[in-house]
Amino acid sequence: MKKVTFYLMMMVLSLSIIPTQMLAAEKNPTSVSNTPKEVPPEVKVLLNRLNEIKAMDKSSLSSSEKKELRKEVRAIKAELKSTGNGVYLSVGAIIIVILLLILLL
Repeated sequence: MKKVTFYLMMMVLSLSIIPTQMLAAEKNPTSVSNTPKEVPPEVKVLLNRLNEIKAMDKSSLSSSEKKELRKEVRAIKAELKSTGNGVYLSVGAIIIVILLLILLL
């Protein structure tokens, strides 16, 4: 049983290390700078719309109009999250990794 868990853990570790090595080779060390990245125009439009909604006086709106604004804000935020680049781990994946570590150690 210990051999199976050892081999399983070695396989997981070896598969998780390979992509990071591949990404490290693609980076160009001469292009590294401290300037912030430019924001794409589509994202600027969405951020401007969010700022307009925040600046609105919502006290004069009806409940249905407020509901539409909330839906619009949620849609814009979801779209902004989908445009971001990054690696996200689900809660289930984190739990599985923790359980594997506990079992092996």
